[in-house]
Amino acid sequence: MTLLRSLLIFSPIVGIAVNAALLGGRPFIVKEEVKHPRGWTKHGSPHPDTRLVLRIGLPQPSFHILEEQLYQVSNPNHKNYGQFLSKEEVETLVAPPDESLRKVDEWLTSFGFRDEEISRTAANDWVTVRVPIRIAEQMLDTTYHVWKHDESGDTVIRTTSYSLPAELHDHVDLIQPTTLFSRFKADRSNVFQSDQVAPPVTQTGVLHDATNGITVDASCNQQITVTCIKEIYNAVGYTPSKDIGNSVGITGYLGEVASFADLQAFYADQVPAALNSSFKFTTVNGGPNNQSNPGGEANLDTQMAFGVAFPIPGTFWSTGGEPPFIPDIDETEDDNEPYTTWLDFVLSQRNPPLVISTSYSDDEQTVPKSFALRACRGFAQLGARGVSVLFASGDGGVGDGDPDPATQQCFTNDGRNKTEFIPGFPSSCPFVTTVGATQHFPEVATSRFASGGGFSNLFPRPAYQDKAVSTYLNSLPKGLYSGLFNPEGRAFPDVAAQGDFVRVFFEQQAFLFAGTSCSTPIFAGIVALLNDARLKARLPPMGFLNPFLYSKGIDGLNDITVGSNPGCGTPGFNASIGWDPVTGLGSPNFFKLKDLAT
Repeated sequence: MTLLRSLLIFSPIVGIAVNAALLGGRPFIVKEEVKHPRGWTKHGSPHPDTRLVLRIGLPQPSFHILEEQLYQVSNPNHKNYGQFLSKEEVETLVAPPDESLRKVDEWLTSFGFRDEEISRTAANDWVTVRVPIRIAEQMLDTTYHVWKHDESGDTVIRTTSYSLPAELHDHVDLIQPTTLFSRFKADRSNVFQSDQVAPPVTQTGVLHDATNGITVDASCNQQITVTCIKEIYNAVGYTPSKDIGNSVGITGYLGEVASFADLQAFYADQVPAALNSSFKFTTVNGGPNNQSNPGGEANLDTQMAFGVAFPIPGTFWSTGGEPPFIPDIDETEDDNEPYTTWLDFVLSQRNPPLVISTSYSDDEQTVPKSFALRACRGFAQLGARGVSVLFASGDGGVGDGDPDPATQQCFTNDGRNKTEFIPGFPSSCPFVTTVGATQHFPEVATSRFASGGGFSNLFPRPAYQDKAVSTYLNSLPKGLYSGLFNPEGRAFPDVAAQGDFVRVFFEQQAFLFAGTSCSTPIFAGIVALLNDARLKARLPPMGFLNPFLYSKGIDGLNDITVGSNPGCGTPGFNASIGWDPVTGLGSPNFFKLKDLAT
């Protein structure tokens, strides 16, 4: 350990003096400042030796080129459709300038960090250091506090403002954890209760949808099984292959563990051919794999996606880091932002799964714009490499993600406390495919909970959805919800799938789950089947889905025209002919999509 390093660690007063001298008296300028989100209360000061995992995002000046290429390789009408980029090509397009690397390295060196104490992503666009709070406060000219979430009791260490020396501002996009208060919770409706064991099925006969000619077993209006999914979405009789390079991935957070034993019970019940098969369990950042303590969300996601896609190989990521963090223990490391940790990990993989489903999100307004933009760019990188990224749209209708309309808080966080609809994130990212929820057959928008949907306040509407969304907006009664939403924002969801009465096994019993967290892995399973068909035809995978879905793919979707997504004390938006902010473009018709995609 160098003398400088020991002074910084063991003598805060001397450390401050040394830092000031090394920085040459250069002035600090505020880099980012936010209002803390509603529902969070300042709860004290953290121990100064508590360590933060400080992530420093460097500029990506060539990202616009990557974005342009993403749309080219994802557009079925472009000559470059399907010509995805390699990992190395993507990393080149998000790499920071050499000067930014040098300036940030000099800054870190001035605080005594050695090169071996600094980790970097393959593209060098993120730099990570582990640092005591007392040093982080010097580096960022800020003061951290412990903040407590009033409803859940979760605690995090955050600040509402941080600064950097003026000469660093052009070389750093953002630093976290600082102003990010997102809780990134599961999108599973509270309609599901742990004591609601699936009742016996009593309906018999068949149901017919005259609009698309599909007939399903009447039991599908009581419980949604893999058989029901394949009947409703016209995938009966299609046999995917196991060994042609296809794959599907499920993300797990907040200690959620997918159970191998429950998967076997599910397979015995619904996919007998899959018995004794399993999935790849990957631990990221110390994520748990306690098979004696399975998670309902993890079981739901894996059973639905892998059941629909069987025998396509599946991966489940268990990513460590979760609230509540107890911030009063010496040398404890605050690393409760697992979402970006997973993104770093999967981008570092040479061959990530071809479709990835995530059933977690939070209110867009809890996410600083700088962070939302960078995270969204990470999904664009996956899309450019040929990966379909799916997110749940949330379960709070146009509200704040709380499935109970009576307790929703639909107010802005900008100090105005203005009533507004609350879009979700990452469902509002234009580089992901967002999935809303339907129920029953013929399908309607969910009614036992409200499928999330609306318009982003951070991201403008992408060109691929201009026509569909403009048509919907022009159909709204003049002045409806004026001032409550941003009509120019990225609109979501993009598509929908069954999201209620879904039969899932948990601790060896069948339960009926609800939420867009059901819909998303179901849709991912259908996308895996589409990838199978394309690979068999010697075509590349689907990749980023939206440009396809909003153009030729729309003819392969079942339009949902009944239902709404109430929230914020309003009836919300209505499902309608064409795209709508409740069920998007509709649910999948597999064989139609297959013909359009191949």
